[in-house]
Amino acid sequence: MPTFPAGVTPWLVIGLGNPGAEYEATPHNVGYMAIDALLVRTGSHLAPLKGLHAHAAATELAGKPVLLVRSTTFMNESGIAVKDIAEHYSISLDQVIVVHDELDLPLGKVRVKQGGNENGHNGLKSTTEYMGSRDYVRVRMGISRPPQGVTVIDHVLGPIEAGPELDSMIDVAADAVTEIVNNGLAAAQQKIHSRK
Repeated sequence: MPTFPAGVTPWLVIGLGNPGAEYEATPHNVGYMAIDALLVRTGSHLAPLKGLHAHAAATELAGKPVLLVRSTTFMNESGIAVKDIAEHYSISLDQVIVVHDELDLPLGKVRVKQGGNENGHNGLKSTTEYMGSRDYVRVRMGISRPPQGVTVIDHVLGPIEAGPELDSMIDVAADAVTEIVNNGLAAAQQKIHSRK
């Protein structure tokens, strides 16, 4: 179980997704992909959080203590992991960052916000339910709406197209997390939202 020095409260950065190889390369798992990018940047490795429905790495971003997390629950129960970890490490809502796929953004676009509706996203619905609030920070990774004739379920759980657009979005999402931790939400919005 990762630990931090007494009196130090880490940021909780959790990527939403579904565990298992069959879901790995799907639009619903781009949150996991952003966490993986941050793990590479920090030279960190995930380890099970015993009893907390997640794998995590204790590390630093911009010199600040951070817990990088992949939940091991399925998407619609993501809130269980968020709540358990936040309680275990005494992390307040304003230091919780949820990284997730977003149907209402075009593929490749990253946006940062605090609070707001869940827009039908089951991972966000679960997080809001278990945390008792919508006021956590979200890093939203665009996956676009499905083309005509394709259901949302088939779209989010189908194969995602690999390539420069996806790679760039993952990098920008990782940058967004780092900027939030280092300089706060407003600075991150200004920096990330000004990108083409």
